Amino acid sequence: MRYIEVTVNTPPEALDRRCEEMSAMGVGGFVIENEADFQEFLDNNHQYWDYVDQELADKFTGVSRIKCYLTDDEAGRDVLRAVRAAYGEVQIAHVEDSDWENNWREFYKPIEVGEKLVVVPEWEPIPEGGRLPLRLDPGLIFGTGSHATTRMCLAALEQAVRPGCRVLDLGCGSGILGIGALVLGAGSCLGCDIDPKAPEVVMANAALNGIGPDRMRACAGDILTDASLRRGFGGGYALVLANIVADVIIPLSGYAGDFLAPDGVFIASGIIEGRQDEVRVAMERSGLRITAHRCEEEWHCFSAVLA
Repeated sequence: MRYIEVTVNTPPEALDRRCEEMSAMGVGGFVIENEADFQEFLDNNHQYWDYVDQELADKFTGVSRIKCYLTDDEAGRDVLRAVRAAYGEVQIAHVEDSDWENNWREFYKPIEVGEKLVVVPEWEPIPEGGRLPLRLDPGLIFGTGSHATTRMCLAALEQAVRPGCRVLDLGCGSGILGIGALVLGAGSCLGCDIDPKAPEVVMANAALNGIGPDRMRACAGDILTDASLRRGFGGGYALVLANIVADVIIPLSGYAGDFLAPDGVFIASGIIEGRQDEVRVAMERSGLRITAHRCEEEWHCFSAVLA
C-alpha cells in the first residue's frame, strides 16, 4: 500500500497540543522529532556509546516537528486537507510498504573480516573463496560486522581462539563476536548484554550457524552492578570479549582477571579516539598487560593478558 508521509513543523511548546488536534482530525499515530528530546536521550544513555555521528546530530539540530502517515486514498487525503487547513503549509512525501519492509536489506552485503571470516546476511548466498561464513540477521541490536570496532574484535579473535576454548562475551549485542569465536573453533560461549532483547537475538543468530544451546548461551543483566551475575559467570575463560564503550570497559577491566584463565586473553573495543589512554591505564592498573593495540578509523581495540 502507498502512504502519504506528512511533516508538520511545530514549536516545541505546541507539540502535545497539536498531536491532540491532529488525532481529532483522524490521524492515527505520530512520530515526534525534537532536538531537546534527542539530546536528553543521549545524555541519559552514555553507557551505550561514547560517540554520535555528526551527521545524525545535525539532522536534529533546530528540529521540532510531527510526522504522520496517511493512507494514499480518499480517506487519507481528506485528513491531509484538514491538517493543511489547520496548519498551513506542510511537507509531504509518498512511501510504499516495501520501503520499510525490504529496502533496508540492500545495505547489508557479505563483509570479509580479517583473514578467515566473512559475515554473511541471512538472505545472501555464501560467497566463494573459502572463508568461514558467519551468518547473521542484522537487526536493531548492535553488531553486524560493518563497524570498525566489530571488525577489529573479529580480527583479534582469529589470533586468539584455540580449539575447544571457553569464551565470555560481555555486551554481546547480536552475538556476532561469540558466534565468530565458535565458528573459528571455540568450544563454548556465554554472552551477556544489558538489553533484554539480546538473548533471543543471540540464540537466533547462533541457530543460523548451526550452533545450539549446548555451545552458545546468552543472558541479560548489568555486569557492573550485579555481583551475583558476575559470580554466576565463574572463571577460567580463555577469551573475554568486551566491545562496549570506554566508560564501561574502564570499570569492567577490574573484573577481567576474575573471569580469565591464567593464559587467557581480554579483547576490549568500542573505544573512541581520545579515550584510549584512559582505558590503557585502567587495564594496566587492574593487572592486565596490553599485547596488541589495533586502530581503525577513529576507534581502538586492545588485547591484553594477565600481567
